[in-house]
Amino acid sequence: MVLDEPRRPLRAVELPDPEPGPGQVLLEVAACGVCRTDLHVVDGELPDPKLPLIVGHQIVGRVRTAGPGSDRFSPGARVGVPWLAWADGMCRYCATRRENLCDRALFTGYQVDGGFAELTAAYEQFCVPLPADYPDLRVAPLLCAGAIGYRALRFAGDAGRLGLYGFGASAHIVCQLARYQGRRVFAFTRAEDTQAQQLARDLGAEWAGDALGPGPEELDAAIVFAPVGELVPAALRASAKGGVVVCAGIHMSDVPSFPYDLLWGERVVRSVANLTRADAEELMELAPQVPVRTEVEVFSLEEANAALDRLRAGEIRGAAVLTISKR
Repeated sequence: MVLDEPRRPLRAVELPDPEPGPGQVLLEVAACGVCRTDLHVVDGELPDPKLPLIVGHQIVGRVRTAGPGSDRFSPGARVGVPWLAWADGMCRYCATRRENLCDRALFTGYQVDGGFAELTAAYEQFCVPLPADYPDLRVAPLLCAGAIGYRALRFAGDAGRLGLYGFGASAHIVCQLARYQGRRVFAFTRAEDTQAQQLARDLGAEWAGDALGPGPEELDAAIVFAPVGELVPAALRASAKGGVVVCAGIHMSDVPSFPYDLLWGERVVRSVANLTRADAEELMELAPQVPVRTEVEVFSLEEANAALDRLRAGEIRGAAVLTISKR
């Protein structure tokens, strides 16, 4: 499913099989999660994508062949491909374990072709071994929604009272991780989104309600998953002194001005940018211990546009995943 131009539907097309280059493996794609970042790419909210482009960056696949110099995985090995496709390994960010900030980094389904396809090529050093406990469709959301959420949760520090703004693919995973760590979780959604509020309560949140209103008590930290800038001052307003507001999306509408009083009291606003390999690898070890239960709605590859439309409309319960039929 190919994006020819932003703000246009993906197009079903037959392409030649990709050839794995040096350091790459060719994967038979079994499943690919549908992420809000895919939506930002398709809707033209992220600049300068490779065009034409195969989107998709929560890829579960099995190794078919390896390119020159590739020997990390044997044929048939099941691996995951996350958002971070490649980093140079030499810059000051990579040298300090911040490869997510590498200026030369490439991203799956954005600057290199992704997983809305039967086959894809990926750099083997950036592929992630997957836990056997999870079937293909259930593990796909862990590769971005889960890994980015895990990174955002770490940046929330040791907060005991945690607010999650937006309760989609990332938040429904983070809620389970946070409860496993003994935190209290409060879910903030659109006032009318009773489906997301019920899912939050089902997964252990002790309260779920309107994102623009106050919660039942002050928060020690909040993670903003919804790409809505006005939620930043709302989260600050709901936070206690010393609280941290973590913005976990790659794109967000403009944050409106707000009085300094909301920030005063040593409150902090920070962002999460991309993810590292360590984030994904640590989550893959932790998820079976919780155990994290991913809620997924399944679509065929040919239904990718429908999946994106439902995600755009806020109609997905948990995460959307494409199942890719084998040749």
